[in-house]
Amino acid sequence: MIDLGRLRALHAVASYGTVLAAGQALHCTPSAVSQQIAKLERETGATLVEKDGRRLRLTEAGRVLAGHAERVLTSVDEAEAALAAHRDTVTGRLTMSTFATACRALLPHVLRRLATDHPQLTTGVIEVNPHEGLELLRRGHVDLAVLDDWPEVGLHYPSGVTKLTLGDDHADLIVPAGHHLTGTVTLEQARHERWISVRAGDVCYEYLIRKLPGLVPDFQLGEFETQLTLIAAGVGIALMPRLARPVLPPGVRVVTVTPLPTRGVVLAWRDSAAARPAIRAAVRALQEAWAARISPPEPPAPRAP
Repeated sequence: MIDLGRLRALHAVASYGTVLAAGQALHCTPSAVSQQIAKLERETGATLVEKDGRRLRLTEAGRVLAGHAERVLTSVDEAEAALAAHRDTVTGRLTMSTFATACRALLPHVLRRLATDHPQLTTGVIEVNPHEGLELLRRGHVDLAVLDDWPEVGLHYPSGVTKLTLGDDHADLIVPAGHHLTGTVTLEQARHERWISVRAGDVCYEYLIRKLPGLVPDFQLGEFETQLTLIAAGVGIALMPRLARPVLPPGVRVVTVTPLPTRGVVLAWRDSAAARPAIRAAVRALQEAWAARISPPEPPAPRAP
């Protein structure tokens, strides 16, 4: 009989291509993954992987077995979810992926609620962009993904995944206090400014360059607090979502953009795990956190001289 843990090791190697990455996904050492693969090869009497430079490549036999492994592991997930639903107890481990601003704005409430209401549940969080979050979800390495989905970017949701929109988050232009842009403007009107943005690869960056083709931001910074520091220094402007936006420091102000940039905040989970009480509990906690979120106060507008 093929051991389930060894199938998980093969599936992880098939997904990530290296023993190191597979070990990180399975929370074990690379040598443990190699041992599992070696035992699986002895069990099956087949060579399943071969070296390809620094990576591993599945042989034909390995690809056949990896395809079956994915279906077997999905069935195991469904069985565990059904059993948990039968017991109606929130236990086990729940790992969530999330984008940065949702992590700051929503996850503190969610993790506190789950720890208080369901002490038998352990939780984990991975902060990634939504493309990575969906891939982790598809591969079974996270149980629930919190995603920011800009319509202009368009996330691709894999088959076998359920999604639920928490709500919409909007973005504003943040400019230095003495900047000439004021009132309500279009992004095109701000095209020729010096732009501060998040790093390339982030969906907020993708949104900006899709709305302003050819734009190359002068500054790419991961933290909104750092962006605000540069804006206050007068070196550029930025488009900043309202969810978990830091309190605006002196020297900056908000300019409304039309049409209003809007992204959906979306939850996603695998259909095979939908019956898990832990998934339902986390979704409820996220909905509570969304309903209770409080935007930071804006500083008072300076008085006209």
